[in-house]
Amino acid sequence: MNTLEEANEAAATLWKRYLRMSEELLKFIKSGDIDMFLNLVDQRVAIVDQMKALPEHTFRETQEFQDLVKIIKPMDMEIMYKARTWLNKSRQKSSAVKAYDLTSTFSGGSIINRKY
Repeated sequence: MNTLEEANEAAATLWKRYLRMSEELLKFIKSGDIDMFLNLVDQRVAIVDQMKALPEHTFRETQEFQDLVKIIKPMDMEIMYKARTWLNKSRQKSSAVKAYDLTSTFSGGSIINRKY
């Protein structure tokens, strides 16, 4: 087997792992398990790093790659949308908690209301 074939096989394997990881990401973001989701994000980043380290290959020119892209692309878009939604909700909750903390800090009123 020559180097190009080996590189193509390695690329195919990594892209299939990327697909499986994307499926898992989607599953955990939908279930609200953010800790597992973030763990999987790190794992998927490691897969991408491995892809970047591959020698020259022609896997991207194959029908197999095109078929994988058709599955992965909408999945990635849904993952990004759900992650942004979660982040926005998280920020809103955090803001509400901070506002409540500030309200409770000043609930005693100003110095004018105190009997000194």
